Amino acid sequence: MKVAVTARGGDLQAEVDPRFGRAPYILIVDTETMEYETIDNSVNVNAFKGAGIQAATMVAEKGARVLLTGYCGPNAFRTIQAAGVKVVNDVTGTVREALETLKSGKVAYSTGPNAEGHW
Repeated sequence: MKVAVTARGGDLQAEVDPRFGRAPYILIVDTETMEYETIDNSVNVNAFKGAGIQAATMVAEKGARVLLTGYCGPNAFRTIQAAGVKVVNDVTGTVREALETLKSGKVAYSTGPNAEGHW
């Protein structure tokens, strides 16, 4: 399964970035092989508005089924949910640790946004 994780760096040892739309990187990880693609999200880091929607669109286009992040605002949450991607908010630690937690089944999928827009 492909999983998107917001990150402060471009590899599995990077810390999870709490910001979805404005995270510097989003890793798309295959949980079976742990192979990953690093998406440079710098175009959205300083965006005036729409960063979450643009990031949500990228994640959906990459085929992710789950998003692991810290905070997801209302517009991004609606966009990602409409694409059929499940969201896990309040994720911390490294990307690898977040993925291990997901694989162990110890996550709660979010039913709504946990941040106001433009966090």
